[in-house]
Amino acid sequence: MELLLTSFLLALLLLLMVKKLFRNRGNLPPGPRPLPIVGNLLQLTSREIHKPILEVSLCRQMYVLGQGPKPAVVLCGFQAVKEALVDNGDKFSGRAEFPIVDLTSKGYGIAFSNGERWKELRRFSLNTLRNFGMGKRSLEERIQEEIQYLLDIFQETQGSLFSPAFHIRRSISNVICSVLFGRRFEYTDPKLQTLLDLVAENLRRVDNIWVQVYNFIPSILSYFPGPHHKLTENYQAQLDYAEAIVREHEATLDPSSPRDYIDAFLVKMQQEKKNPNTEFNLSNLLSSALDIFFAGQESTSSTLGYGLLILMKYPNIKEKVQAEIENVIGRTRRPCMEDRAKMPYTEAFTHEVMRFIDFLPLGAPHAVTVDTVFRGYTLPKGTVIIPVLHSVLYDATVFKKPHEFDPEHFLDQNGLFKKCEGFMAFSAGKRACPGEGLARMELFLYLTSILQKFDIRSDIPPEDIDLSPEYSGFGKMSPTFKMRFTPTLDIE
Repeated sequence: MELLLTSFLLALLLLLMVKKLFRNRGNLPPGPRPLPIVGNLLQLTSREIHKPILEVSLCRQMYVLGQGPKPAVVLCGFQAVKEALVDNGDKFSGRAEFPIVDLTSKGYGIAFSNGERWKELRRFSLNTLRNFGMGKRSLEERIQEEIQYLLDIFQETQGSLFSPAFHIRRSISNVICSVLFGRRFEYTDPKLQTLLDLVAENLRRVDNIWVQVYNFIPSILSYFPGPHHKLTENYQAQLDYAEAIVREHEATLDPSSPRDYIDAFLVKMQQEKKNPNTEFNLSNLLSSALDIFFAGQESTSSTLGYGLLILMKYPNIKEKVQAEIENVIGRTRRPCMEDRAKMPYTEAFTHEVMRFIDFLPLGAPHAVTVDTVFRGYTLPKGTVIIPVLHSVLYDATVFKKPHEFDPEHFLDQNGLFKKCEGFMAFSAGKRACPGEGLARMELFLYLTSILQKFDIRSDIPPEDIDLSPEYSGFGKMSPTFKMRFTPTLDIE
């Protein structure tokens, strides 16, 4: 009898907690009925979590999803996402506070910080990266130099069947390493390999059902063993890697002549050491460096790999890109950014790759910074906002054939490149990815340089090439594939 009474009282207490949490939700839009405690978790068990979220959106562009006991507002389609992130950018510029972040960055750095911390770190990082070459010719030259190392590797394969993923990741990572750490690494460097493995492993683990459950009911799941705890170990190992490089920089720092991002941050730390409220501290330095490394490496290397795979699947598209390279650049002069404006089809192709592969289907979660009236509903300050970028990139009202790969999506009737508001591969508004310019530069230079020197082919017939991602949840990775790099001079 005593056990039965205790169970009843606990159940009653849980129901009262849920009632209290949902009492002050504001005037939120309707959504699927949530269960106590777990909310709509059971409806989101698919590994491709954006798919069940989109199924609900078939009848509405805005609805509430229960994340455990807390509601989140889901926005689907170009119009709803643009209205929030662009037209009301300030109000929707917050970063949602997810329990899983407490296991990793703990709100430090750029990606998951809020308020003045986010504003100061983002402003500093944009200015510093710009000073060290982002958008300038000096960075273009670094990229071209790194590309040559990669082309030499492809040349050494002598047209044999070869998986390029390993070397692509290292080549792309060296570009951002030169800005962050002031140096490039040999492709065989074991420490860099460890960092890349940790980053890739945590991206996979974020897609794990245990991690999704943790975001819904962290107070319960934190006491149970599971893959979600491995996130903490992996992220700490990344912090240790970054800190070792920071310590090396401290020993050789010349405040009058910073060499890279870390040096510039260390100088800023010295300048503000008497400010008790400064955001320029070691924790923010380490997490910011890792945020920039991830944004500048993982998405770009996966996109480049996907681009090569797509070119092998669609030989007619590959021929058009190669023809444009031949006409504008030729085979002897290396590609440069000045060429991009003269190559509308290639520019359209790279944009279509980014749209089609949809690297971050859900985007990053936002939060409203003040009580906000939006589309007739009242969203209390702190309400979690999930702008489903997949629904924008695949919006049939914006792209004529969203489920087909077609560079024509970014070409006008005269064959000239056209911008599209629905292109939100880097998100949009105040929280848009600060590395967008670098990513666009890298993709153009890498793709044109590779196709200038090599004809790429697969032993698999084009119609049998599978473009399905290796995994799809928080992020997508290109599938494993092999290809042949035949020097263009050998096929004349």
